Amino acid sequence: MGETITLLSKREIDKMRQAGRLAAKLLNHLEPMIKPGISTLEINNEAEQWTQSHGAISAPLGYHGFPKSICTSVNNVICHGIPNAQQILKEGDIINVDVTPILDGYHGDTSKTFFVGKPSQIAKKLVETAEISLMNAIQVVKPGSKIGDIGAAIQECAEPYGFSVVRDFVGHGISNIFHTAPQIPHYGIKGKGKKLRSGMVFTIEPMINEGTWEAIILKDGWTAITKDGKLSAQFEHTIAVTDTGVEILTILD
Repeated sequence: MGETITLLSKREIDKMRQAGRLAAKLLNHLEPMIKPGISTLEINNEAEQWTQSHGAISAPLGYHGFPKSICTSVNNVICHGIPNAQQILKEGDIINVDVTPILDGYHGDTSKTFFVGKPSQIAKKLVETAEISLMNAIQVVKPGSKIGDIGAAIQECAEPYGFSVVRDFVGHGISNIFHTAPQIPHYGIKGKGKKLRSGMVFTIEPMINEGTWEAIILKDGWTAITKDGKLSAQFEHTIAVTDTGVEILTILD
């Protein structure tokens, strides 16, 4: 990622808004499929078909060689899980589905962790905490805030429960480019880091682990799993810094 942070124009942010809404609609469309007995490949294939039918393309497909259209990260997979026919969802699993359609050249990047059937108590608490940590982080975004404020808000939410915040993967600037500056760590110190300015657009995507924050990358070069085999949950929105605060771009109307 380059260090130059590009501020997007109102026209560009409107393009991002349209791509973001499409991404939110895609997740919403996939949600009813997420039940015991379905393979992660079936979810991927439906996402690809739906994306194409809405005049968009899937950013992950072929990105640095990534072989599928979405990421499906089940249970102890932190991120970048590769959909496949052998991985069948079962009762009690959790799965993060991460989608990034490109619409009219602009990226809408969002993810959500879903319950497969009835979750365990720890899975329920972890997933709820991951979602709350994202929303708490978004609330601190405004012109003049610092990037460190975002990570601090996430840590303050997750760590009191004994959960940990993954450090190996970060949010990122996004526009007509998939990953650009600034990097947005999900841990940090209030008042530290680059100052936020109106027109900045980036993802916040905290990965919250049940145990240690440490990750291992599998031999496929993509799939990141928890070092201790415990659960991981993630939520992601693409947001824009506005003159008065923040706008979430990856939500339904």
